[in-house]
Amino acid sequence: MIFTLWILLLSLIQLLMVGSLDFSVLRDLFSILLLQVSMWGSDSFLVIGPSEPIVAMLGTDTVLPCRVSPAMNVESMELRWFRSQFSEAVYVYKDGMEQAGEQLVDFKGRAELVKDYITEGRVAVRIYGLRISDNGIYKCFFQKGSDYEEATFELKVIGLGSGPRIFMVGPEDKGIRLTCTGKGWFPQPEVQWTDARGKKIPSLSEDENQDDDGLFQIEASLIVRDSSKTEVSCSMKNPFFGQEQVETISIPESFFPRTSPWKGAFAGTFLLLGIFLSAVVFLAWKERQEKKRVQEVQKEKEKESKAKELLKKELDRRKELYQKDWRKAKLYADWRKEQFKAVAVTLDPDSAHKSLIISDNKKQVSLMGNVLQNCDASVYQGQEESEAVFSILGKTYFETERHYWEVEVNMGTEAGSETKWAVGVCLDSVTRDGWFVESPEKGFWVLTYKEGEFKVPTTSESLSLREHPQRIGVFLDQEDGDLSFYNMLDGSHIFSFIGVTLHKILRPYFSLQGAGTSVTICSTSDDTENFPDSSPNTSVTHLRSGDMGVPQEANHLLPV
Repeated sequence: MIFTLWILLLSLIQLLMVGSLDFSVLRDLFSILLLQVSMWGSDSFLVIGPSEPIVAMLGTDTVLPCRVSPAMNVESMELRWFRSQFSEAVYVYKDGMEQAGEQLVDFKGRAELVKDYITEGRVAVRIYGLRISDNGIYKCFFQKGSDYEEATFELKVIGLGSGPRIFMVGPEDKGIRLTCTGKGWFPQPEVQWTDARGKKIPSLSEDENQDDDGLFQIEASLIVRDSSKTEVSCSMKNPFFGQEQVETISIPESFFPRTSPWKGAFAGTFLLLGIFLSAVVFLAWKERQEKKRVQEVQKEKEKESKAKELLKKELDRRKELYQKDWRKAKLYADWRKEQFKAVAVTLDPDSAHKSLIISDNKKQVSLMGNVLQNCDASVYQGQEESEAVFSILGKTYFETERHYWEVEVNMGTEAGSETKWAVGVCLDSVTRDGWFVESPEKGFWVLTYKEGEFKVPTTSESLSLREHPQRIGVFLDQEDGDLSFYNMLDGSHIFSFIGVTLHKILRPYFSLQGAGTSVTICSTSDDTENFPDSSPNTSVTHLRSGDMGVPQEANHLLPV
């Protein structure tokens, strides 16, 4: 914001000096300046909701709390609690009063605003008589003027039903059939049979259905054939709340079917006869199968050869389509590498934080064991700011063309909430003394891991990844202004900074924090060693306000 104001002021001064400024241009420039100043001075805030799911019993009352940070009076704000859609309002507070016209029918008369601490920025919506339909995701939305924020949280409604009840149906399949029933549960309970020693017995079958209120009715069946298991228990447990209900039944031994003595002798004779007939059939079958085997092996080889040929043609076709428009296709990391130059990146010890340990080959960096792990700014008040962020740069400098390198992140077995790391690139001219923010505005384009989530500085939302990437490919395209990250184990795309002004001197950037965390630069098959180790003599300018990454976008797959 400040940088933009300076640009506008310098433009105004230059026009005044050359004498080419007329009244309309002067008016437009001052309007832009006033708009920027008003935006700069506007209040900003965050909306914070519950970090853990709210668990409440069916039919009871519960509250959905939200607050703003920093604390401020929110009486003049628009406050809205809603479900998945903005229009699905649970409660709306606007112009100092409830807006019942925007409220969903299901919540009319069941929701009220708890505003005892509204002047401190803490409010909540109380819902009376919880229903199964109330279970799910909620959002709270706060708006002040043109500024607005929202938070997302989950409400889990739990119903502890009746039961279990065990019934002895009668003899079946050389045993006694038992059924265990329960009703009025939500969500669906876990059913488990056990014997007198607590050993688990799998159910023969489980049937469940939901009534009109959404509550589950369960019936599990079991056939007990072992006459020694005269005592059997059935338990039903709520998977969220953990509460369990158990019932036990005793089966008299006389209820089990008895086996006649002659049946054993008959079974033995029948078994011997069956073995003899099976041997005769097997020998005849084996001779015939041997003849077929040779024919099938030959056919299988021919089929496999054709399949390989078809697969190769299909891969060649897809690769040809990919190479025609590879920039738009955010997939196939191995094919993408063919468009980039592999870089043998090494770490620059002169740029390393004093708390980092660098390997002899300058390919791995880790944190000293005695370094404090919680590096939040609030913890370091009154301490040296240089301890706040542990970072290091690569020796390689980039100005043009396309390059890529791979890194492997190891968080060890002690990874916790304090574990953080970042990989990417930064301007050669960035300042890394003291605590700083790794963002495009400050000259950093990085992929970060924090509190168990993968994020990028351009959005507050965490990235949705199908698996945790341990080996990350960094693809830098300074010609088209694109910096992309890929999971090199499965070739999937992680994130891309698109439309970024990267025609500047950049260097590989790494930062890490947390016990056992280390970053290793991996070797690639076609590393090139012809990159300078010292800073080029060209000057470096600061980032403009437009040199920021865009949010992650969906990309079209290759045509098939």
